[in-house]
Amino acid sequence: MRGFLRTLAAEGRAVLVSSHLMSELQDTAGHLVVVGRGKVVADTSVADLIATASGDRVTLRTTARTEAMTVLAGAGATVTVSDRDTLTVTGVPSERVVAVLGEAAVPFSEVSAHRATLEAAYMELTRDAVEFRAAATGETAR
Repeated sequence: MRGFLRTLAAEGRAVLVSSHLMSELQDTAGHLVVVGRGKVVADTSVADLIATASGDRVTLRTTARTEAMTVLAGAGATVTVSDRDTLTVTGVPSERVVAVLGEAAVPFSEVSAHRATLEAAYMELTRDAVEFRAAATGETAR
């Protein structure tokens, strides 16, 4: 099915697919129009939507937490502690995190950029555009 849809799109045809299978759309679609409560909430490429939802969060594992926080803050990053050896870095891309830590000789064992899925991006985008929500645990659905 994916190949067939791509063939139609490559011929210059508009292909309209309505689906709740976000993983399939992520691998197939090039452009998305997201509708919530009868209104267009996004009209963008899949790549741009995922990039926006991913933000610029980077996970950093290091045994030199204090030193890493100091040099990264000096480079303009916002750094928060996730656990004993893990930091979450925002404001600078992962390549810059590696460069800054390398220049300051701060040891690290992992640097990974956060990448959202299309489903996570969709859920974030439409969280205020839904008519019905599931009842919270312990509540009675109405």
